[in-house]
Amino acid sequence: MTPRFVVVRTGPLTTVQDAGRVGQAALGIGRSGACDQASYRLANRLVGNSEDAAVLEVTFGGLALEARSDLVFAVTGAPCPGVPLNAPASLRAGQTLQLGVPRTGLRTYVAIRGGVDVEPVLGSRSTDLLSGLGPEPLKAGTVLTAGKEHGPMPGVDLAPVADPPGGEVRVRVLPGPRQNWFTEAGWNSLTSQPYTVSSDSNRIGVRLEGVPLERARDGELPSEGMELGALQMPPSGLPVLFLADHPVTGGYPVIAYVAGADLDACGQLRPGQSLRFVG
Repeated sequence: MTPRFVVVRTGPLTTVQDAGRVGQAALGIGRSGACDQASYRLANRLVGNSEDAAVLEVTFGGLALEARSDLVFAVTGAPCPGVPLNAPASLRAGQTLQLGVPRTGLRTYVAIRGGVDVEPVLGSRSTDLLSGLGPEPLKAGTVLTAGKEHGPMPGVDLAPVADPPGGEVRVRVLPGPRQNWFTEAGWNSLTSQPYTVSSDSNRIGVRLEGVPLERARDGELPSEGMELGALQMPPSGLPVLFLADHPVTGGYPVIAYVAGADLDACGQLRPGQSLRFVG
């Protein structure tokens, strides 16, 4: 029997995500995919899936799933009460998996053995909130099935992974292509002040609150290519940190890029949390 489960509650936002749509930027389509790639891939490994299988990305907990048949699952990322974390577990037919509000972090990943089986679009099952590609964000009553492709279980009872930090987060930045559009004082301000994550943040980008940066020149640019981790500076002088569903072009100057190794931590930033950039 094909494993099936139904969404009872979605929480604030639950989407299907995988490794993303690679190589579609020439068509104006971003990569999308899981915001915290390390947690996403761990969830898949714990249930014997390939690392690029589709999972559920849950924003700020609240998800409830009812099993219609026996399932094997794993939960990683932001730690939610009520479920085992970083460990494979079973859900019997008729049982319900319920995620509480995470104590730290923002995004939790639920992998089902076999992967979440939805129709791929341009080679990916990811929901892209900016372009609208992929399956719609989940709704209560949605019935999902698991795929059939998986390997053996890894024989691991628990993966020793630290929770996302709950206090101030520090990430490394490298100078961007338009650093010279800002004064030295502006760059020093970027790499010294603490920013606060705005409640207007989403999978497209993390909006930050703080002291506006001083610019060395006025005007804006023709649209340029954008990448994951770009720190784009709109006229407000407050940076927007692009995440998985970012646009592929933009006309505001990019002062810096977050180091690739620190991007997963950015995907776990929650509103009100403090963020520092280290140059």
